[in-house]
Amino acid sequence: MIYRDTHRGYRPPVSRAPDETCFTVVVEESDLRITARRSLEQTGTQEIAKYLSAIRGELKNYILLHPDFATSLTPLPLDPHAPPIARAMLDAALACQVGPMAAVAGTVAQAVADRFAGESPDILVENGGDIYLHSTRERIVALLAEPVQGARLALRLAPGDFPVALCGSSATIGHSLSFGSADLVTVKSRNGSIADAAATTLGNLAKSADHLPLVLKRAKELAPAGVLGVFVQVGGKIGVWGDMELAVLEQDA
Repeated sequence: MIYRDTHRGYRPPVSRAPDETCFTVVVEESDLRITARRSLEQTGTQEIAKYLSAIRGELKNYILLHPDFATSLTPLPLDPHAPPIARAMLDAALACQVGPMAAVAGTVAQAVADRFAGESPDILVENGGDIYLHSTRERIVALLAEPVQGARLALRLAPGDFPVALCGSSATIGHSLSFGSADLVTVKSRNGSIADAAATTLGNLAKSADHLPLVLKRAKELAPAGVLGVFVQVGGKIGVWGDMELAVLEQDA
């Protein structure tokens, strides 16, 4: 079954600290859910939207001059004259052997989180299921592999893990292109572009449970590029490699 939830049903309820709030910032196709200190929502929502519009504008202008950037499924030549957001995507695409747009959600999430971390040391930016987190406290991030059943597993992140990206690829959830059959591939990296691009290339390899060893082998090969760990679920089986501390979520009775 393919899930196309326009209401962002993959977004589970967020448990947040008393001094935190959760809000959305939407600019065209970019729909960000942000968890941050309350002061940021009160003073920074318009600034976040303005910044998001600016980086989207840089990317759209670059695509006008380089249309292959938006359609290529393979890496493109690096361009030192590209704007920072496009350069980050080109670098990640080359490292992971995918097209540059495979890295867009993770790149945008990190750009926004990094820009406003000075105003909110705790800031979690989720963009289409891809997350970049700055945090001063432990976080538990749910792994939603099967929406009908809900999330049963999660990743536990200690304060020393941050900042960090968690980006996913799925053949059954969302609208992203995948040539595999994975319910979920989640990649952990300090670099949002790398996490997103790596999730795509690993998801493409996850065609069945028999391919789990191949996926984990490729994840290890991507460690020099910045991949810290991977979780993959396909064909009723799970594979995990790297710095990934799993936690079991309590189910409602």
